[in-house]
Amino acid sequence: MDKKKLGRTKLQTPPIVFGGNVFGWTLDEKESLKLLDKIYERGFTFIDTADSYSHWAPGNSGGESETIIGKWMKDRGLRDKVSIATKVGSNPGKEGRDVSKKYILKAAEDSLRRLQTDYIDLYFTHWDNEATPVEETLEAYQQLLKEGKIRNIGASNLSPARLRESFKAAEHNDLPQYKVLQPEYNLVERENFEYNYRPIAEEYDLAVMPYFSLASGFLTGKYRKEEDLQGDRKEMVKKYFNEKGLNLLKQMDEIAKNHQVSNAAVALAWLIHQPAVTAPIASATKESHLKAFDQAIGLELTPEELERLS
Repeated sequence: MDKKKLGRTKLQTPPIVFGGNVFGWTLDEKESLKLLDKIYERGFTFIDTADSYSHWAPGNSGGESETIIGKWMKDRGLRDKVSIATKVGSNPGKEGRDVSKKYILKAAEDSLRRLQTDYIDLYFTHWDNEATPVEETLEAYQQLLKEGKIRNIGASNLSPARLRESFKAAEHNDLPQYKVLQPEYNLVERENFEYNYRPIAEEYDLAVMPYFSLASGFLTGKYRKEEDLQGDRKEMVKKYFNEKGLNLLKQMDEIAKNHQVSNAAVALAWLIHQPAVTAPIASATKESHLKAFDQAIGLELTPEELERLS
C-alpha cells in the first residue's frame, strides 16, 4: 500500500488511518486483537486512539483502547512497524477538560504505560480548557519532546482562535508547533472545517486527519429511516435525517452503484480526494467492513461525481 508523508512530520501514513475508539467499546479485547491483526495485514499501519477511549462504555474508566493496542503491539512485536497517535485533555470521568502542564505530563506517562512503549508517534490535544494559557500546554509538550516520550504534536478540538494563539505563542516563545490537525469533517459536516479551520491548516502547513469520516455511520447508508436508529450511535446520527442528508445518500447510492463499491467507500474516497486532507480516520468492527477501506483507496471519482457530492 502506498503511503504519504504526514505533513511536516517524519511520519508516513496509509491513505486511511484506523480509528481505535472501537477497541474496548463495541469490540471486546479478543475481538479487538483479531481485528488489529487484520488491519495490519492489509497495510493499515497508523492507528489513532485516545486516553479517554472508551470511558463512556459501562464498566470502563478510559484507557481501554490504549491497553488493548499496547498488548497487541507487545505480543506481536510490532511497535516499530506501526505509528500510534493518542490524545490528552479530555480528563475522562472527571469534571472539565485539563491541558495543564502537570496533567499532561502525568497523562503521557499513563498512556505510555498502557501502550507498553517508550514513545508516542503523535500526541494530540484532544479537548481544550481555555483557562489554561496555551504557553503552559506547549511547555508540557516541549518537555515530552525533549525527553523523547513523544515525537510530534497535533491539535483536535481547539477553537480557531486558540489554535492561532498557539502558533503565535510557539513563534514568540520558541515552543513546539502543532503539525497535525484532527477536525470533524465529512460529507455532512463541512462548514466548520472549510470556513474556520482549512485556512489555518493551509497557512501553517498542517497535515489534516479528519475524524467522524463516516458521520458515525450515517454515510455508510445503513440508516435509512427512523426505525434504523438503534444502539450507541443513535443520538449521533439522527440529526442527519433531513432533506439534505437523505438527498446526499441518494447521490451516493448512484455513484456507489456505478463503481460497484459501497457507500462507505464513496464517502471515504471523497475525503481522500480533498486537497486539504492528508488521511481520514475511519473505524470498523468487522473484517468485512475493511473492504470499504480497500475500495476507497482504489476509487477514482470523476470531477462530475465529486461536484455532485460536494
